Amino acid sequence: MKAEYINPFLESARTVIEQMCRIRPSTGRLSIKEIVFAENHLWIQIGLTGQMTGDIIFSLSKPVALRIVSAMMGGFAITEIDDMGRSAISELSNMISGNASTLLYNQGVIVDITPPRIVSGSFAARRALAVPLIMDGIGEMEIQVLIA
Repeated sequence: MKAEYINPFLESARTVIEQMCRIRPSTGRLSIKEIVFAENHLWIQIGLTGQMTGDIIFSLSKPVALRIVSAMMGGFAITEIDDMGRSAISELSNMISGNASTLLYNQGVIVDITPPRIVSGSFAARRALAVPLIMDGIGEMEIQVLIA
């Protein structure tokens, strides 16, 4: 896995989150880690096909998801992740991945993305490039890139 695979997703995430939540996230430290599903978390998976194949996983705790959905809805208080909340988080992940695929295309890498899906359970043990996005007042969302 090459670390530069994650850069378009980080650049896109900063831009999309700033537009949708009016917060400019910073990035934490890049690591290589095993994907481990945690309780009280949402996991959104988007597949990659084309010249780059694999998956992008967005991992965030439910309290962080609530704050993101609230920010996306102009500060309206959200108390549970219902269908609307899951849809909002999925769409945020979709927008980040779609913009990243455009950035990759501009670098000469043709990539298509699959629709987002909220994952429950676990993956077979896989290693991912992972970077947390740190959002002041909201918390962290981790982007995990699994490239075949």
